[in-house]
Amino acid sequence: MKTLGVLGGMSWTSTAEYYRLLNEGVAERRGGLHSAPLLLHSLDFAEVARLQREDRWEEAGERLADAARGLERAGAGALLLATNTMHKVADQIEAATGIPLLHIADATGQSIRAAGLTRVGLLATAFTMEQTFYRERLGRWGVEVVVPAAAARAEVHRIIFDELCRNTVREDSRAIYRRVMEELVGEGAQGIILGCTEITLLVGPGDASVPVFDTTRLHVGAALDWLLDGGRRPLPR
Repeated sequence: MKTLGVLGGMSWTSTAEYYRLLNEGVAERRGGLHSAPLLLHSLDFAEVARLQREDRWEEAGERLADAARGLERAGAGALLLATNTMHKVADQIEAATGIPLLHIADATGQSIRAAGLTRVGLLATAFTMEQTFYRERLGRWGVEVVVPAAAARAEVHRIIFDELCRNTVREDSRAIYRRVMEELVGEGAQGIILGCTEITLLVGPGDASVPVFDTTRLHVGAALDWLLDGGRRPLPR
């Protein structure tokens, strides 16, 4: 197997889930005592989150690009950015290295298109829901994105940062997410994207009346394909 470089820590709770799923996936596909050959650079999320709040994305991107260069020097053959929001600076990271970045929105868009859906709801941080970088990437796959109303977006964002990033899972927050997902279905969403890597800790396929696309698991699936099958997922046409 090749070695995968993981840019993590944003937050540590979802990075831990990535680590578990990557190793379980390798063990399932290869059997025995096999585990995933990984190099992890775990950033201090407090610093990254501050740069997000202050709209200093280029500076945040340079920090991730520097970490990516370190992973490449250490022997990584591809990169996995274990967060949706920071894919806003994916181009900056890609430009800093000579190895591929396995883009989370491509793994998600491919899965949605394979399911035959074209209009999906998005739960994510406010940055991901309100800015264009994520929906534009999904648009390459023919996917239209619907986001919650402003008050619901604020609640979804608050629960991510105040609870899930701190490893706190609350039943009342699960109920809020279920309500928001049903509101999106009422607006014509044929599926729901769990578009923040922490959300998988709170809700899953059993919490919505339409198909749920868990970006963490889809991203891990793309990484396992690269690690074990030697190929890269096709780019959107």
